[in-house]
Amino acid sequence: MADIQLRFLKDMLVLSEPVWTELARLGLNVQRDGELTLLLEPEVFEEAYKLDMLVGAQCLVTPTASLAPMRLAQVRMEQRAEELAKTALRVVRMQNPQHVLVELGPCGLPLDPSSRASLNENSDQYKRAARLFDGEDFDAFFLNGFTRAVDLKCALIGLRKVSDAPVLASVQVDAADMLPSGDTLRDAVGVMAEYGAQVLGLSTAAPLDAAVRMTQSIRAEYALPILVQLEVRKRNLEEEVSAPSAADFDNEADSGNEVRGAMAAGPYAEPDDMVDVADALRAAGAQFLRATGDATPAYTGALVAATDDLDVVLPPELAARHESGEPEALDDVAARLRAKISRALEH
Repeated sequence: MADIQLRFLKDMLVLSEPVWTELARLGLNVQRDGELTLLLEPEVFEEAYKLDMLVGAQCLVTPTASLAPMRLAQVRMEQRAEELAKTALRVVRMQNPQHVLVELGPCGLPLDPSSRASLNENSDQYKRAARLFDGEDFDAFFLNGFTRAVDLKCALIGLRKVSDAPVLASVQVDAADMLPSGDTLRDAVGVMAEYGAQVLGLSTAAPLDAAVRMTQSIRAEYALPILVQLEVRKRNLEEEVSAPSAADFDNEADSGNEVRGAMAAGPYAEPDDMVDVADALRAAGAQFLRATGDATPAYTGALVAATDDLDVVLPPELAARHESGEPEALDDVAARLRAKISRALEH
């Protein structure tokens, strides 16, 4: 695997879609049996990742979002954490991808932001999860699925206590630039940059114009790579339109068909939509792209096809600095703040 940091702010890169979506489509109860299936039937995961390699995804994301001790305890798998980590990496590395990203999601532990003890306990969850990958071969950690800035802060601090690996971080955000917690995207991205994430990310189901606007707002403030994840929503059409309300119609004879069509999916209804998505987000300054939610490998393949062999679009001043070899903020952020993080959480 190549060093992913060498490609920051250079090549457009596409992440594999969530493997759990495909397994759920095949009938697996991923919340109850996901980890056990990974241990007992890793070939099921191998087949899913083969599809992503076939469509050209440069970055494969490991099925390890639930490796925090609290989440493993919920499915009684905490004693097999190390085995899960090693199996997940082996399954992904077998595909010989360009880059491997180790995903870690929110730990699920209650958090009181006003309590130092609570903050430390939460940070420890991520520290213990990250430590499972000591000495392993992967490119970066991927902190994903976060809905509160303070949770992400704990995750970044926990990682930096035990690892110098690059970190991609992403938060869930709506069309109004807000996280479910009420934090703003600007707040969350500020936490990412302040606590050592080298890639600043967002995940949204909002329409493309909103995703572009948010990407541009990040690029205007930070000279760091940007990740944009777009959530594909495929709804059960029969269930959703079985009993439409009167408000859904405009007393037009054909309005029912229009409503049904609109309800069939979100703004990214078909894989072909990803071509325009990729063009627009690249122009806005994004480097890493991913289709999530109900996305299939076809969505990932469309993103790859639209960005293959293309460079990141950078503002003129940033492009000139990058071309001249002037040091970027990438390594500086981690180095400058490593001591700060250690001081902040000294017991």
